[in-house]
Amino acid sequence: MLIEKAFSLKNSLEDKVVLLTGAGGGIGFETAKALIYLGAKVIIAEVDKAKYLVNKFGNFSADFYEIDLSDEKQIDNMVSYIKKEYGCPDVIFNNATITPIGRVEAVPISDWDKSYAVNFRAPLRLTQLFLPLMKQRNKGTIVFVSSSGSAPYLGAYEVFKTSQVELCNTLFGELENTDIKVYSIGPGLVKTETAMRGIDKISSQMGMTAAEFYQMNENHIIDIEEAATGFALSVLMADRYNGQEIGSMQVLLDAGFVPSSDNRNTEENDYQEIIPIVLNVIKVYREQYLGWKKRNIFERQWVLRDFKKNVGCSADEFLNIMETMTLDINGIDLKQHANYFKKLMLYYERQYKLLQRFEKEPKKLQEFSIILQSYIKDLQIICDCLF
Repeated sequence: MLIEKAFSLKNSLEDKVVLLTGAGGGIGFETAKALIYLGAKVIIAEVDKAKYLVNKFGNFSADFYEIDLSDEKQIDNMVSYIKKEYGCPDVIFNNATITPIGRVEAVPISDWDKSYAVNFRAPLRLTQLFLPLMKQRNKGTIVFVSSSGSAPYLGAYEVFKTSQVELCNTLFGELENTDIKVYSIGPGLVKTETAMRGIDKISSQMGMTAAEFYQMNENHIIDIEEAATGFALSVLMADRYNGQEIGSMQVLLDAGFVPSSDNRNTEENDYQEIIPIVLNVIKVYREQYLGWKKRNIFERQWVLRDFKKNVGCSADEFLNIMETMTLDINGIDLKQHANYFKKLMLYYERQYKLLQRFEKEPKKLQEFSIILQSYIKDLQIICDCLF
């Protein structure tokens, strides 16, 4: 297992109880294995018992509870069982999901209802039932598995998965003065059986083959074990990620699982001239990010939502991507990150247009316009070199 590379972390979750939903196979099952390696007692809540038995753990430290998470009564019964057998879990990891696919008007309302029940109401209900116990102990971790955001033909899935992020943000605000940690994590683009079936459908509706879809996104694909290892390791770093929206690859990098690069700069791909500009762009973005975090909660959430909507990933994830570059700025192939610089440039261009429309004080308008234009100019130089 990939997690075994972190031998020093073995049994670091000893005596911890983790409730993990949706772990009969795929990323969830691999996450359970990784959590068990870390020493946790894992309660697997899964609708498909047969699938779980095929992937049985043998003598590993796991308990299985067969449940349909769309049924609120079954959730209540499971919580009663867990309280009786284990008390309050130390970690609730909301991984279970269903993925309706199709145009908004074509997906039956019954599928929307089922998606709501599994992809949002179930995590909400588990939080409501266990959070009071966590508050009594003043400790615990609640993890929501999020998605990247709105995408064509995935509305009945994305609407409720992204709602988990908003629930997480709300909880973070309410729990700031406690030792209860909440964060959301996305696996990235992973070739699970479920994902591949979905991509076959989505790609055809987008007028391309599945192979063309994967080729278009080849730089963003990670394997199941990498995604699951990121999930498991994130629990160990809950303090660090509290209140954030992160991704599995970010966790792997933070934990030192930095992939060796075969794409190091060559004579034909030498970006030495723009490295100082790149480092300055990263410095500026870091300063802005820290400034956003200091705003009041309503301003902060508006800015972070706007950033994610326009850039395509959360501000937390983007900061990690930028800072990861600085670890080996002379060794990485910056061309692989070209799209991130382009998206940031487009974001600043949008901010510049908004500034012209809404800033009424001439002095501030001139000052902020000059600043934004300098950001855009630096990013244009980078993009001209990389594209």
